[in-house]
Amino acid sequence: MNRLPARAILADDERLMRDQLKLALQQVWPELSIEEQARNGQEALEAVKQWRPEVVFLDIRMPGMNGIETARAILDWADEQDSVAPEIVFITAYDQYAVEAFEHGAVDYVLKPAEPERLSKTVARICQRLQQQGTGKPLLEPAPLLSQVLQQLTRQMTPQSRAPLRWIQASMGQSIQMVPVEEVLFFSSDDKYTRVRTAEQEHFIRKPIKELLDELDPAEFWQIHRSTLVNVRAIETARRDDRGRLVLSLRGCSETLVVSRNHSAQFKGM
Repeated sequence: MNRLPARAILADDERLMRDQLKLALQQVWPELSIEEQARNGQEALEAVKQWRPEVVFLDIRMPGMNGIETARAILDWADEQDSVAPEIVFITAYDQYAVEAFEHGAVDYVLKPAEPERLSKTVARICQRLQQQGTGKPLLEPAPLLSQVLQQLTRQMTPQSRAPLRWIQASMGQSIQMVPVEEVLFFSSDDKYTRVRTAEQEHFIRKPIKELLDELDPAEFWQIHRSTLVNVRAIETARRDDRGRLVLSLRGCSETLVVSRNHSAQFKGM
């Protein structure tokens, strides 16, 4: 397959690793233009906002905001802009659990140091996805189920990871109400509060979506927007509206939820 022209951001806190990957990429993908090299996650996020690249290479372990947190921030920013997020490729030292997560179909990765043969396979997959999306688009469809893989990787990389959250503590006047997680239809956040909607009532808590993502079971709750998590078992139908947006109807609830384009891949079978 022909290597398509594309723009990329490369983020790694080790300069030697950045230089080595850049050289390897020049060999296997000479049409790729590396617009900027970032030393940490925050620099990578700012570079993505400036350049709007088709591909971002992220070291999975960086000081401050690591690669997983940076990938989430990129997805959130793309949702805010109503744009489609770039392809994410993680750069990682060998980690058995992380590599298993990558191999299960949602995201590409490059092992340190980058070997041309393995890197060539990653580049081929990326170019295939770019070709499928066509040319002329500033941002491209992400690998499917990326948000779930980010949840899985966060759990695997967190020492002594806790069991998934089973109860939500919601304030009711002077008392605390314990809401079983399985009764929650969806969580929706604004700048200050997170709305907890059940079939019977709604509550407001101060725990942000970012924290809930790391505490809930990713098999039970899917992120459908930067500010919304939905209980998979509560989904009744998924349909396209007149604007082409994917809209979810929930059992026991008259409200509908809109899925952002960066999280729509998980509904391909619905």
